[in-house]
Amino acid sequence: MKIADIRKLSTPELSQESVKLREEIYNLKHQLRVGQLTNLRSIKLKRKELARVLTVLSEQLLKEIK
Repeated sequence: MKIADIRKLSTPELSQESVKLREEIYNLKHQLRVGQLTNLRSIKLKRKELARVLTVLSEQLLKEIK
């Protein structure tokens, strides 16, 4: 998901997206431990996407406070 798409989401949607991404990262790490994961880069990509979501979420929360 690109940053422009992430910025279009509302605060509750961003919270749901962050929870979903955390679950996906957990599942990917589990697959890695079991030996089922072949694309190791997928974990890194999901972590970067989570960071983008959390950044936009914090920006939106700061705007709501002010």
